[in-house]
Amino acid sequence: MIRKFLAVLLIFNVTACAELQEIAKQLPQSGSIGNAEIASGLRQALDFGIDKQVTKLTQKDGFYKNELVKILLPDELQKVDKTLRDIGLSKLADEGLKVLNRAAEDAVKEATPIFVSAVKDITFADAKNILLGNDDAATQYLTNKTQTALYEKFNPVIKNSFSKVGADEIWNNLINKYNNIPFTNNVNPDLTDYVTVEALKGVYTMIAVEEKEIRTKLSSRTTDLLKKVFALQD
Repeated sequence: MIRKFLAVLLIFNVTACAELQEIAKQLPQSGSIGNAEIASGLRQALDFGIDKQVTKLTQKDGFYKNELVKILLPDELQKVDKTLRDIGLSKLADEGLKVLNRAAEDAVKEATPIFVSAVKDITFADAKNILLGNDDAATQYLTNKTQTALYEKFNPVIKNSFSKVGADEIWNNLINKYNNIPFTNNVNPDLTDYVTVEALKGVYTMIAVEEKEIRTKLSSRTTDLLKKVFALQD
């Protein structure tokens, strides 16, 4: 009886070990992937975010009809918008809002190569911490490392875009009409700075969208590297 019991126990142990080994083969082996490869996977995810999501922002209405990134009027211009609508200039007010978004769409189109270059230069010294962080950890890291430099690059592009899409002319007309209304305080907002900041927010927002997709959906990991690296955080 004891011999039979031991024989059954032995068979069970051998079977269990075989099953455990099979399971282990399917698990990500952290020892077989280093920080350099993890960093490459994270950079690839960010590159995909730029290529797939940020490119959408460069299309007509890429900002204007995308509620995630649509540029609204700054606080100091809310009263301008309301006052113009109250006196029957709603069409002008609508056009003023639209051209702010047009300038951002145009600027992102010209500045995307700069952003791609910035991504390539990033070294993730703490790659695993980013990988195992929040759904937008890589995007937040990228934001902290590139925001100042990208602002300096985006700002002159936005300024040129204002002229290109006619935003400067429309807003000069719009603000002049408002400033000529009796009993109103004159406004002269720095729209170039405002749209630059909002355009950058839009870029990072859309990269975060793609990062979350790759982190949470296996079907979004379209390369072997992405599958291998992001399996570590599952």
